[in-house]
Amino acid sequence: MGTLSVPSLSPPAWPQERIPQHSVVLIRDAETEALLLGFEKSLFQAAGLNAGLIRIMLVRDRAINAFVSTGNRMFINTGLLQQAGSVAEVIGTMAHETGHVAHGDISRVPELARQAMLQSLGGMLIGAAAGVASRDPGVGVGAVLGGASMAERNYLAFSRGQEEAADESGLRYLDSLGWPAAGLLALFDRLDREDALITNRRDPYLITHPLTRDRMEFVRHHVEMTKGRDLRLPPAFEPRFQMVKAKLDGFLDPPAALAKVHKEDDPSPPARYAWAIAEHQLGHTARTLEILHGLIRAQPDNPWLRELDGQFLFESGQARASIVPYQEAVRLASDQPLIRQSLGHAMIEANDHGLMRQAVTQLQIAARQDRDDDVTWHFLGIAWGRIGDMGEANLALAEESMLQNDIPAARRFARLAADTLPAGPARLRALDISNAIKKENRP
Repeated sequence: MGTLSVPSLSPPAWPQERIPQHSVVLIRDAETEALLLGFEKSLFQAAGLNAGLIRIMLVRDRAINAFVSTGNRMFINTGLLQQAGSVAEVIGTMAHETGHVAHGDISRVPELARQAMLQSLGGMLIGAAAGVASRDPGVGVGAVLGGASMAERNYLAFSRGQEEAADESGLRYLDSLGWPAAGLLALFDRLDREDALITNRRDPYLITHPLTRDRMEFVRHHVEMTKGRDLRLPPAFEPRFQMVKAKLDGFLDPPAALAKVHKEDDPSPPARYAWAIAEHQLGHTARTLEILHGLIRAQPDNPWLRELDGQFLFESGQARASIVPYQEAVRLASDQPLIRQSLGHAMIEANDHGLMRQAVTQLQIAARQDRDDDVTWHFLGIAWGRIGDMGEANLALAEESMLQNDIPAARRFARLAADTLPAGPARLRALDISNAIKKENRP
């Protein structure tokens, strides 16, 4: 997805019927993550929490849900984003989840259930890292199969008291930011209507976050009491959210379903965004670029449009041509590691030895910005190998293997790196990995 960016969604790399019923599909997208992370950093600051610790994880699932896990990971279903009536509903949900983090609710889950949850989530995230190993360059959205069932269904169901406390705190955070709570109430009202459905068709949010009349009335009363205050979201939030929502629609929904939400002749930027992506999915390259370049002319400083331009060219077999729009996207959003990762990948696939040093530079910056993305380390290993520096190549592959929890591979690559690299920080890192994976040192 405009680098919803590691393998698959283009159509899905795995046909729908091959996806295990209870598996988790994680996707990456710089634009979506940046938007949600911006909201969450403000909420964390309002809660007195370290905003630098939050990690947003996107779950490809049509159901409405969001939940938090240990490690300050906030999981948000694409269904919440696609079905939200406004950005305020998403922000209200995130404010509630921030309340759970601030209260330490995850740590209060009974120990055996908490250990099971951690094991399940750990397996899911490891599965996500391993799932991108094919490095299929023909797909744009990262759809990755995890090996666990939806852990939150089993382990993250909170008590009524915890839910009410999270509501109260979430509303307080919104008030302190001057943001309205009407979105949370709108979401509650919709979920309440859906509660009449049979249990196995309910959105998971209702299972893990029991919705009671007391909760709804508390939020409704708060909204009524704050009507006289000038509470409003920053004006840029809604249009940015509508673009993200349209991107998800374009990548995740078939054209027939997309047409019910975005008319093909709708001139609005979100609708054109969605249809540019849909046309790309259908292989209509000329039409895709016609729509997208029209959007870029109207919004020349939008990094996500430039990123998508690079992705479309790359996936159309034009790796060298994709470099320029990716470079422009990096210039406009230099803090986004996924875009730098895509640029580095494009430079590698351009098959020009003269670009390898530049690819290494971009991937090194991406790795510093996000050390936990195994795909960056994989590409970095390839780029160092193309240059002929096998010590650095093996070190990068050791980092990748560590993130994938592939201990034998990490041990092998770290040993090769330590035997090859000269004395210095890189060799010390290889030795650190070798020590970390010793059985007695592993958790």
